[in-house]
Amino acid sequence: MSTSHSSKNGKRISRREAMRRGLYATAGLMAVDRLIPNALAVASAPAKTATKAKAKSVIQVFLWGGMSHNDTWDPKPDAGYEYMGEFAKAIPTNVDGIQLGELFPALAKQADKFSLIRGMTHRNNGHETAAYLMQTGHTPGERLAYPSIGAVFALFKKEYKGIIPPYVVMTQAQGRFSEEGFLGPKYKPFATGGDPNANRFEVEGVVARQITDDRQKNRRELLNKMNTMGKAMAASPQMTAAEESKKAAYDLILGKGKEVFDLSLEKEALRDKYGRNTFGQECLAARRLVEAGVPYVVINYPGGWDTHSNHFATMRRQCPNLDLGLATLLQDLKDRGLLETTIVWCTGEFGRGPKVDWQPPWNGGRNHYGNVFSVLVAGGGFKGGCVVGSSDSKGEEPKDRPVYPVDLLGSIYQLAGIDATAKLPHPMGLEAHILPSAAEGVKSNGLLTEIM
Repeated sequence: MSTSHSSKNGKRISRREAMRRGLYATAGLMAVDRLIPNALAVASAPAKTATKAKAKSVIQVFLWGGMSHNDTWDPKPDAGYEYMGEFAKAIPTNVDGIQLGELFPALAKQADKFSLIRGMTHRNNGHETAAYLMQTGHTPGERLAYPSIGAVFALFKKEYKGIIPPYVVMTQAQGRFSEEGFLGPKYKPFATGGDPNANRFEVEGVVARQITDDRQKNRRELLNKMNTMGKAMAASPQMTAAEESKKAAYDLILGKGKEVFDLSLEKEALRDKYGRNTFGQECLAARRLVEAGVPYVVINYPGGWDTHSNHFATMRRQCPNLDLGLATLLQDLKDRGLLETTIVWCTGEFGRGPKVDWQPPWNGGRNHYGNVFSVLVAGGGFKGGCVVGSSDSKGEEPKDRPVYPVDLLGSIYQLAGIDATAKLPHPMGLEAHILPSAAEGVKSNGLLTEIM
């Protein structure tokens, strides 16, 4: 009798794997294979870490498409209409000498909790390639496809034992590149789907649409009654493993795991403070996830910031939501004693052109711009109330202290206790490290020690 079978993609799988998949299909739990981390893969992750970690978790707010720095966190009120358009006003913050764009009054009251990197640069203007740079630190086009920082956290944060996957994205994965890289699908982010601002946050594979908890429980009881094979083979190691996986899945669907995504457990006043919109409630859900110990959470801002046209109208619509949600997240983390152990960083893959494009068909838009842009960092060992680097008078080039992707990512890794020089397990045994070294020709200006 054959001891292996062929999967749909032609690869051979073991009898144990075939049985496991069959049981999941019978139970209607195929989502479990993606939701529950592979214990063996996690256990085999390298143990090498850097200094003692200050940060236990990370919340990354990704402004995909690229947000204008001139209009937001690096205002240039004297640059003129050609560069500032409708947003020529800068407002003071609660830290002397730091100003923000006029659409960020809530963050202006929280400036003591975050720092701004105003000299971020990589000079790459392609969505996919710039996103890859900002998420991996590696140069696009190399022979290896490196994993994102979230996947690296999922690999190295072995102390996390929670039922929720270690790398969560709300609500859709970025899709600009393979976030898991050569680490493979076990380190792909769990994309929640759904809308946390809806009456019910229908998390994919966890909260079933139009199916109540009671109905889920009744289904489980019926399945157990019908599982005659499982009862007959109760002593089988394969069946024991399948039952353990099934229990974990139900704990996620009906137990503590599901509760993390249940925003109705929060006070209405706090939900209102975050903002009754998708982004605001994503921020609240992110706080609940790190409170549960999840190592890496990404909020992909809904709608994006690729404002080639209708730029100023889009900014007026989206900036207030970003301002309120992010400011409330920082305050809420601080109030709960979580900010000291949670890094929050917010950026796009690049910025937007400092000079407004008034010509048709753009009619007042800003184009891709990787020469210089701004990043907000807070918590987890990052100081607040500081500015790192600067851009020139019109926001066109770094003026001093340029910061490169490896500098930013390396600083995050160090605060999280992950050695950025550590080797990654490549499936073909190739030499690969978390971040590239100076010997590989990568541009670097050093870790962000001035705010660490």
